[in-house]
Amino acid sequence: MPRYGDLTEDPLEREKMVLDFWEHEDVFQQSVDQNEGNEEWVFYEGPPTANGKPHFGHLMARVYKDLFPRYKTMRGYHVERKGGWDTHGLPVELEVEKELGLENKEEIEQYGIENFVEKCKESVWEYKGEWEKMIERMGFWIDLDNPYITYEDEYIETLWWELKNIWEQGLLYKGHKVLPYCPRCGTGLSSHEVAQGYEMTEDPSIFVKFPIEGEENLSLLAWTTTPWTIPSNTGLAVSDELWYAEVEVEGERFIMAKALLDKVLGPDYRTIEEFSGEELIGLSYKPPYRLSDDEDAYIVHDADFVTLDEGTGIVHIAPSFGEEDADLGEEKGIPFVQPLDLDGKFTSQFPLAEGEFVKDADKKIVKDLEENDYLLRHSTYEHEYPFCWRCDTPLLYFALDSWYIKTTDRKEEIIENNRKINWYPHHMQEGRFGDFLDNLKDWALSRDRYWGTPLNIWNCEECDHQIAIGSKKELVEHAKDEELAEDVELHRPYIDKVKLDCPNCGGEMKRAEHVLDTWFDSGSMHTAQLHYPFENREDFQRLFPADFICEGQDQTRGWFYTMLVTSTLLHNQSSFRNVVVTGYGLDSEGNAMSKSKGNVIDPWETIDKYGADAIRWYLFSSTAPWKTRRLEEDGPGEVLYKFLDTLRNTYNFFSLYAEIDDFDPEEVEEEGLELSLLDRWMISRMNRTVESVTDSLDNYDVPAATSAIEKFVDDLSNWYVRCSRDRFWSDESTEDKLAAHHTLYKSLLTASKLFAPFTPFLAEEIYKNLKTVGEESVHLTSWPEPDQDAINENLEVQMDEVRTLTALGRKARNRAQIKVRQPLSELIVKSKKDFDDLPTESLNLLKEELNLKEISF
Repeated sequence: MPRYGDLTEDPLEREKMVLDFWEHEDVFQQSVDQNEGNEEWVFYEGPPTANGKPHFGHLMARVYKDLFPRYKTMRGYHVERKGGWDTHGLPVELEVEKELGLENKEEIEQYGIENFVEKCKESVWEYKGEWEKMIERMGFWIDLDNPYITYEDEYIETLWWELKNIWEQGLLYKGHKVLPYCPRCGTGLSSHEVAQGYEMTEDPSIFVKFPIEGEENLSLLAWTTTPWTIPSNTGLAVSDELWYAEVEVEGERFIMAKALLDKVLGPDYRTIEEFSGEELIGLSYKPPYRLSDDEDAYIVHDADFVTLDEGTGIVHIAPSFGEEDADLGEEKGIPFVQPLDLDGKFTSQFPLAEGEFVKDADKKIVKDLEENDYLLRHSTYEHEYPFCWRCDTPLLYFALDSWYIKTTDRKEEIIENNRKINWYPHHMQEGRFGDFLDNLKDWALSRDRYWGTPLNIWNCEECDHQIAIGSKKELVEHAKDEELAEDVELHRPYIDKVKLDCPNCGGEMKRAEHVLDTWFDSGSMHTAQLHYPFENREDFQRLFPADFICEGQDQTRGWFYTMLVTSTLLHNQSSFRNVVVTGYGLDSEGNAMSKSKGNVIDPWETIDKYGADAIRWYLFSSTAPWKTRRLEEDGPGEVLYKFLDTLRNTYNFFSLYAEIDDFDPEEVEEEGLELSLLDRWMISRMNRTVESVTDSLDNYDVPAATSAIEKFVDDLSNWYVRCSRDRFWSDESTEDKLAAHHTLYKSLLTASKLFAPFTPFLAEEIYKNLKTVGEESVHLTSWPEPDQDAINENLEVQMDEVRTLTALGRKARNRAQIKVRQPLSELIVKSKKDFDDLPTESLNLLKEELNLKEISF
């Protein structure tokens, strides 16, 4: 017989006791091991970076990453949960720069790359303890004893194998292209990184005159929001499909697109002539700043990207600082002029602003254009502009050497694999994510930085032959110094010391000094976490692809994208089947949370105040995972007091009377037990709830699951228990009383299992207090199966009618100011509905609830 007792009122005390129990009995590992050999259900962990503190926003994805593996484990699947840490890249480097007071790459190299890299390695783990503490305290079960760590040589070796595979497919190449470039970090970025950093900003809006050679007082008019690119102007572009006009405004003559005249010039202009854009092609003009002596500079060209969306229909071309500009420059032979250094500052090639950062030089350039009569007018323009997603510096578009993965060659396959993924919400598949894939660009993979996976390409200085190294063994085989290669750490600057023998000419080969985009690291975890193909080949076959991943909405252009691309290139399929996307967490005023604004909710304050279960249920039940939500500091408190305490009080009611009556569920012969209408209804509701929650979780519909559970708890507490109190209070040991005990016991035991994936602590305490035989932990039990024979839809409909009539009856009593304890002779119900089908038991229940003698319909 169970030893019932009241549940702990303090959730913090309960959760500490349960954590101690889990640790002592190693319950998490037991739950994994007991299903070994069963069908796999595979979860991949999107790795956090441990050099930043965990915050409340991190909980939004993490709760779902715990919910579904717990649920699937109870369904009998074998669910391993390997943890992981994302350890490379700019986030770590920037923290170390800040700690050391370093401002740029030059200062890093003066400090010493080796010293800097070692500091990065230390910095990676700065908040590891905070993460582990939060993960444990919130009841998140994940294996952190054997995690994958992206900076370890075994992990990097797999990345090298992947890159060699991609190289051998002809998809890895070096190119000189215009790239989004962060002057603060000193490196180019990939398109999916850029997509994460757009912000609304105000820039200058200027209309610039470009006087036509050989014409008096006639200028081509172009518009730009980047005055700093005007010194690099070496061409103008028009469309041969548009109509242009020569107009006069206050004595000056301009040429621009006819359709935009009113928008740009207003009504006060006189049209002199109209002609097609084709007639402008080949014209020469005078630039405001002549920094090129090339005969192909300062000529008008046609371009298909010229539109009437904004501007003048004439586009200023600076091939050094625009992707479309660079493509046109390469096509037409337009010269490149790049008077900037890699810090984004003007060089002596442009003395007017020498030494100034480009954005700071805008005002000076605008003033100079105005003073020299190259400016028609200027104002400000609010628009989205890309900022570095890590350091918030405005990005510049630079022509740079970089290594690329030719993702565009496999674009259709990537898109097709995306269509096979189940996205939650579904619209993300063809919407935000699909749109990004439709505009896919080659992946700018290399970074001119220090702390990252080193690019595995070696180049011969004699004959320019290149090879890709795919393993440590290959490195040793090709190395001039085998001993050095055998022991070398796969990081800069150590790996840079390894020189290879050129298989083509026998010369010396040096490594390309780039490191990889850190998204390649995390986006390859599907393979690298197991050090495949060097070991764990069977495990890889068993654990690829994942059945489930979950991260925030921002990962559509980050982890989700790189996971899909790398697995398509390497394994010809997506690395995940189902993905739940979580939305953004805002403060109570609807503002994005940030440290600078001081509106970030400290998870520890909330955990210590309300406990993990309340936070978990608050996040699960407040809205769909992918919805942006306002996070209220007191939100978990409302859950604790209004909902979780309802369940706790219901259990305590049962415990009190079960102890008084020495109720032993093992002694109940269920088949011969005569159940009342209320009992049959409650058991029907219990089984229907199991059915509903199971169906919802199988379809990753968390709000539907929590709604069904909340309705069940309300039915159990506010109807079944309330209507059955007299049965429990009775001094006699009747079969009816036994049936009430048994029904409530069974409902609470089932509830503990339904709650287990959602609120694992409360579920554990309820289960441990109720269980008679079987597993020691609710998390080692099987998920309940609905008894279809016990579900009585007609009975549930009838009970809903009784509850509706009860609510209306109480409302009528209140209106008449007649309390329920005063008996009434008759209740008259007037309705279009026929209540003749209500059984006598239901009518008697209605009479009891409203203290009536008769009911007339």
